[in-house]
Amino acid sequence: MRRRDFVTSALVGALGSGLPRFTLAMSSADQAGRNKTHYKLTAELATGEIVPGQQTTIFGYNGQFPAPVIRARQGEVLRVEFHNKLTQATTIHWHGIRLPNAMDGVPGLTQAPIEPGERFVYEFTPPDAGTFWYHPHIHSIEQLGKGLVGALIVEEQQPQPYHDVIIGLKDWRLNPDGSYLPLSLPREAFRAGTLGTVATVNGQQQPTIDVPAGKVLRLRFLNMDNTRVFNLSLGKQPAQIIAIDGSPVAAPRTFDQFAAGAGMRLDLAVHSPNEIGKEIPVFDMKGRFGREIARLRTVDGATAPTPNHSIQALPTNPIAKPDLADAETLNFVFEWQGALSPSNRHGDVDHSFWLINRRAWEGEHGAGPLPEPLARLTLGKSYVVNLHNATPHHHPIHLHGLIFTVLQSDKRHITPYETDTILMEKNERAQIAFVADNPGKWMFHCHVIEHMKTGFMGYIEIS
Repeated sequence: MRRRDFVTSALVGALGSGLPRFTLAMSSADQAGRNKTHYKLTAELATGEIVPGQQTTIFGYNGQFPAPVIRARQGEVLRVEFHNKLTQATTIHWHGIRLPNAMDGVPGLTQAPIEPGERFVYEFTPPDAGTFWYHPHIHSIEQLGKGLVGALIVEEQQPQPYHDVIIGLKDWRLNPDGSYLPLSLPREAFRAGTLGTVATVNGQQQPTIDVPAGKVLRLRFLNMDNTRVFNLSLGKQPAQIIAIDGSPVAAPRTFDQFAAGAGMRLDLAVHSPNEIGKEIPVFDMKGRFGREIARLRTVDGATAPTPNHSIQALPTNPIAKPDLADAETLNFVFEWQGALSPSNRHGDVDHSFWLINRRAWEGEHGAGPLPEPLARLTLGKSYVVNLHNATPHHHPIHLHGLIFTVLQSDKRHITPYETDTILMEKNERAQIAFVADNPGKWMFHCHVIEHMKTGFMGYIEIS
């Protein structure tokens, strides 16, 4: 399938057809009554037209970008047979999914790297419905930077009255001829990160996305970029926030702007105009001014408009509520150490800029001894965690394997909500809480990929 054809199919949200998919009846007694959704997926070299008229070598899932959208159903088994056709090791991390530790896709921590030519089967049952994504957790700057990112949609057990529209955000660091600029610059890595030069939405620059007229749309924004914060806005178009990072909010919230850091997602509910040909711009705001990154255009929906449908809260996910009165307190401080050119054990320059509790990540993916965890937690116990970003830059802080509740911040008013990532402003102090109900070693890191690769990473161990 040509990239442009695949993008066209992506725009209406009816994705998943880009790779083999079939369902199998489960035969084991403990899975009686459930279905298994089964995909086959590869990572391989390909070419794509990111800069109009130019060809760029990419790393593509199934050799394409945008990657195939994987759709699963809450509470049903998802099985992905993955084949690495690259010339370097890779893995797949299922971002935001609460799953068994062995399926989390972090080499050296939860699995061995998947070497060139090797296969690995990921199989798990997503307990939560929502908007998630998938990407490697090795050679991350290059592999994510060259296209190995894709949307994972876990549908609710009961159909919801929305028309899905996937809006995948990703920048590329390209020259005008389609060749790559350096994907990371040390002087930017110890600041906010190295920004891309070509902004794409669903693989295109400033696309017009066709949506049905007279429907209630579910806009699924996914920031799959290595670095950028997108300050999302729909201008004057009324909208409601219905989920943040895959987790439904308790009640729909009026949407104005939302800062989505790298790795974050946002679900908005929008009434599309009944008239055909109406357009809704999508902006990335920079102060009072917005840069249009896409627009929605109404087309014939082929069915009658949705009659007076009010926007309702999504069904809640089965996430344990922390016992704040009996919770243990943890403290994590994020700092900059400013080391410019240390060397690793091979004598190569190994930049290390960022610290969690005065420690930079000391491990090597898939090799060497595993560093000590940042904290050892007791299975089933509640924890309140104080986070302090003692740096002059933003950091989207992501925790694997668990969903936490954001309780408060000294920079902004917080109505508590559940998430897997919190975007911390410079010098911000925030407080989160969770129940340590998923055993294993879970990565905890900044999702600005260069920050993660230059020290801003660790893990907690639950046992």
